[in-house]
Amino acid sequence: MSGIWTQVAPLPAGARVVALCLAESRPSVLAVSSLRYLTGVALALPITSIADPVMVFQGGVAWVASIFAIYLFNGVTDTVEDRINGSGRPIARGDLHPRTAAAVAAAAAALALLATLGLPLAMTWIIAVNLGLGYLYSGPPSPLKASPGGTVIVLMLSGLLSYLAGFTVATAGAGLVAPTELVVFTTAAICWMVLVGVPAKDLSDIPGDAAAGRRTLGVRIGESAARRVMMTAALGLLAAFCVAVAVLDARLVGVLVAMAAGAAAVVVAGTRPARQGQGRAGRRARRRSYEAFMATQQAVHITAVLSNI
Repeated sequence: MSGIWTQVAPLPAGARVVALCLAESRPSVLAVSSLRYLTGVALALPITSIADPVMVFQGGVAWVASIFAIYLFNGVTDTVEDRINGSGRPIARGDLHPRTAAAVAAAAAALALLATLGLPLAMTWIIAVNLGLGYLYSGPPSPLKASPGGTVIVLMLSGLLSYLAGFTVATAGAGLVAPTELVVFTTAAICWMVLVGVPAKDLSDIPGDAAAGRRTLGVRIGESAARRVMMTAALGLLAAFCVAVAVLDARLVGVLVAMAAGAAAVVVAGTRPARQGQGRAGRRARRRSYEAFMATQQAVHITAVLSNI
């Protein structure tokens, strides 16, 4: 009897490690990454009848596994600044050992590449390049996350790859020309991620980023200026997206409405003064803008997917 319990006992511990790794990899980011991939699939449907549901699912597993590996590894390398910033993620609070997380991240990266077997060859390259970008962003000797320019480059390229992955799988790598809606949406979504998301994310992490030597936008220009950049970018991007939809006659009116609501939420959050203090309560207050940014990302992608399936 004791032998049976000895064999079963490790399972809960393993399940706990997986759960902690999922929490460390930021479930909201995994969800948005899934939506980006699905948007690439959905916006390809009007021009192709090739899409195979099994291949779409397999491609989604490969893409999400790569993002999981990247963000889990990022959590390992962000331990110092996360603890200074009062992050509640598992590594920062001491519930998940960095070495364990790094091993799981490496296994997930291998799984991501393995999952591309049977998919168009281009998908294997997309996953490999994405994993490479993830390492360059967080890993030694010179992580690109240390500078605003490096952060922007990685976010733009990885964002582009997410939509390209969905389009590639949906069209079975047939080399079709992307429809106008996909091009317009991808451009707007990447700009939203970079121009609004980067300053919004910086707001809650300025003390830790400064202590870790990272020259982020928030560290360089300060919290107040970063808020102004974020709000100006949100409104400017909304105006540009509106013009693009009208001029190019893109069928993205629903997405435009969702972005308008999101831009308003970002501006409202940005104008509300953050609670003073450096503890978790203060960090939560400074994350309101980032939460509005993330909610908008989810809304515009869900709208795009539902409008095209």
